[in-house]
Amino acid sequence: MNLQNNIIDSEVVKQHAVSRTFTGKVLSYMSAAIAITGVVSYLMGTDMSLLGYIIDFETGNMTIMGWIAMLAPLGLVLLMGSGVSRFSATTMLGIFILFSVLIGVSLSTIFLVYSMGSIYLTFFVTSITFGIMATLGYYTQTDLTKFGGILRMALIGIIVAMVVNWFMQSAMMDYIISMIGVLIFTGLTAYDMQKIRKIGMQVETGTESETKLALMGALTLYLDFINLFLFLLRLMGNRN
Repeated sequence: MNLQNNIIDSEVVKQHAVSRTFTGKVLSYMSAAIAITGVVSYLMGTDMSLLGYIIDFETGNMTIMGWIAMLAPLGLVLLMGSGVSRFSATTMLGIFILFSVLIGVSLSTIFLVYSMGSIYLTFFVTSITFGIMATLGYYTQTDLTKFGGILRMALIGIIVAMVVNWFMQSAMMDYIISMIGVLIFTGLTAYDMQKIRKIGMQVETGTESETKLALMGALTLYLDFINLFLFLLRLMGNRN
């Protein structure tokens, strides 16, 4: 009996070690993508000649390139999700990098709307909040599956509300949406991190499949981080 228990304990320890390695890989990909987005966003957002490629300053409207930068990332997310079984890990990585660059291009306009100081402060607050919730999600023993399902449904509700408010232009509704958005993506960070930990306990290390799953996990956390940042910026940001 003791031998059997030792074998089980050894297997559990091994699974946790593999999960930590996998999670570290996920966070590395995510951090690199955030860095790419940040650099691209800053370089474009602080150079009016570059911003001219995505915004027509005479009319104030988005250019064709601007619309591509805004809409193409959605297509790339769908492409990654549907291509996990078909694409190589290298192709998946290339798509993820392109996605990060395009998000950086589309986010560059925040430098026209918000002060530099408030952008930096919001990024710092987002990083702290994300780190706390990711740590909580990784180490908690509470099953967050049902919690995650509720948050996903709430996210759909927020998207609908944002579309409605695009026509209504209500400042109060925008504030409420931003508050709820912060709560949703704070919770989703913990839920998604727990899901990644569980996936990490089942993957086979050193395989292409592991790399592709790590990239999908990184994409999920990246989206949590970016959306949390944007909702916080709408609440905390000082407008120019």
